[in-house]
Amino acid sequence: MSERSISKKGQGKSWYTVYAPEGFDRVPVGETPADEPEKLLGRTIETTLGEIIDDSSENNTKLTFQITDFGSDAAYTVFIRHELTRDYLRSLIRRGASKIDAVISVETADGTVYQVQPVAFTTQKADHEQERAIRQRMVDRVTQAAAERNADDFIDSIVRGRLSSAIYADAKEIYPLRRVEIQKTELEGRPAALVTEG
Repeated sequence: MSERSISKKGQGKSWYTVYAPEGFDRVPVGETPADEPEKLLGRTIETTLGEIIDDSSENNTKLTFQITDFGSDAAYTVFIRHELTRDYLRSLIRRGASKIDAVISVETADGTVYQVQPVAFTTQKADHEQERAIRQRMVDRVTQAAAERNADDFIDSIVRGRLSSAIYADAKEIYPLRRVEIQKTELEGRPAALVTEG
């Protein structure tokens, strides 16, 4: 390819550094081109917690951010999704044990709504009553955690594993647990004031 065709292809496009949300310390998570900055809005970028905190052991936690604002050479994002990799979740399943999951819509103290999917893995097979009790304990703990925190703190407690540890400590009284994880979290709605601000 000639120099002329390279320069023509890139003509009019600027590169923007994409930054993680404030709750993730605004670390750079990539770059994206645009001929007009307004075209950045709504784009999503995927990364892993491992890449953000420079720890490869956390690469099983996938994060998705969406661009909602921009500067002269920067694009700023909000959190929209967290998800554990299928391979990691599959590795937690044991034959003869129970996998108990739930899907919960919760609202944080600042009015942000998320769908949260916790999952618990028991050491052996639990009966239906025990499974139902563990599921209810997960629902109660996640709902309470959201109500007591703003959006950034709630997501931080999920991504860093503090919420799953709290559920584990609470629900193991019902039946012995091997592991509790939040397998997925997704933004469902933001407060009107935040949407207006960008």
